[in-house]
Amino acid sequence: MKRRNSTKCFLFVLCLATAAATQAQIFTTLYNFSSPGPDNSQASLVQGFNGQLYGTTVYGGRGGDGTIFAMSPSGTVRVVHNFDGADGASPWQSLVLGNDGNYYGTTNYGGTSTGCSGGCGTVFKVTPTGVVTTLYSFCSLAGCIDGVNPQGGMTLGNDGNFYGTTLYGGTQNSGTFFRITPTGTLTTLYSFGTLSGDGLFPYDSPIQASDGNFYGTLYFGGPVSGWGTIYRITPDGTETDIYDFCSEGGCLDGKNPVGGLIQGSDGNLYGTTVAGGADNQGGVFQVTLSGAYTVIHNFHGGDGAAPIGRLVEGSNGQLYGTTSAAGGAGCNCGTIFGVSTTGSFKLLHSLTTSDGSTPVGGLVQDTNATFYGTTAAGGTSGQGTIFSLAVGLKPFVAPNPMFGSVGTPVIILGTNLTGATNVTFNGTAATFTVVSATEITTTVPTGASTGVIQVTTPHGTLSSNAFIVN
Repeated sequence: MKRRNSTKCFLFVLCLATAAATQAQIFTTLYNFSSPGPDNSQASLVQGFNGQLYGTTVYGGRGGDGTIFAMSPSGTVRVVHNFDGADGASPWQSLVLGNDGNYYGTTNYGGTSTGCSGGCGTVFKVTPTGVVTTLYSFCSLAGCIDGVNPQGGMTLGNDGNFYGTTLYGGTQNSGTFFRITPTGTLTTLYSFGTLSGDGLFPYDSPIQASDGNFYGTLYFGGPVSGWGTIYRITPDGTETDIYDFCSEGGCLDGKNPVGGLIQGSDGNLYGTTVAGGADNQGGVFQVTLSGAYTVIHNFHGGDGAAPIGRLVEGSNGQLYGTTSAAGGAGCNCGTIFGVSTTGSFKLLHSLTTSDGSTPVGGLVQDTNATFYGTTAAGGTSGQGTIFSLAVGLKPFVAPNPMFGSVGTPVIILGTNLTGATNVTFNGTAATFTVVSATEITTTVPTGASTGVIQVTTPHGTLSSNAFIVN
């Protein structure tokens, strides 16, 4: 099997009109990537238990095979691991924080398999200090039925295992959906393309929704038009397409979803399409767990085009994201935007070349209330940047996971948590342990219902988005 040279496939150069200037926000370029250091990040960041932000770069590092880095909220960056090919190469997607405090992720290439030129990709674990353990090398089975090129990252399931996808491989060479234990036992649960008309090529990781099933997007395929689908997979691997893109004339509902989904605190799923919509610039959509689909915003060029990164729900219940192209700065560099779940849209910042351009990854909101993101190009070296954007929100707490039943262990991330005196789930008190200034451990208490988690500290009361009790 040949290595597929898809590294730059979504760094679009679009000839699009630009429009009015954006409303000013507090935007800061914190770091400029450059070789031989970290180079070209196409993933969003993740906040760790220690208050640092962790991310990956596709290139750079000592061998040019990509890096894992940590950054303080103020922008001090340190490389914690340089990939060398044997332990993986070209990590495209975000890390996921495990319950053990370690980070888990995938590399698109590298590993020990000889079934692909340059390696077929890996799953790895990395400690906060940078000790990497390769958990699995893809194409370890005949015919690569275990998958090839896990371009998406993974999600932590409520059973303590990790779930993810590969872009190629499987029985139909159209990608796989897999489960892997924290110690590296991998099970392929589904091969995409198996059923007539189901979707192909998952570019991003699935999420586990509050109903216990996994949901994600597929770039191609579907029984209606072949322009991609939204899928549901049960934990045992039963797949159902719940929506087919380009079901409307002119693909007004969008086509070719690249980024994954999120579940909002209202229980609905949200995502983006890279193309289609009223002006063929992509859009933002809402879909219920049963498949009822609504476009909530169409991009028009001046407000952005070709959104690739996953959305994030802010602490105010709004959705925030990036587009990889267009915007009002005249350089086709992309935008940062906010949109309500009912479609009220706000252009927050049009990127310039010096800001960093082509934000392929999405945003993360640190519990200090500031949003952070990465760009794949631009900046002083042309190799991308890390930026922050403050929009006037207040610090908050973030539970991990965002849903669970009574007795489910929950880790609460925040800032200035030392001395916390009370933790409640929608008003129901919970027992808890303050681990550090940035971490509290607790469990969902008896009598808890869906609603916000609140933590009382000497500095005030911090709240979360709605925690779903199921």
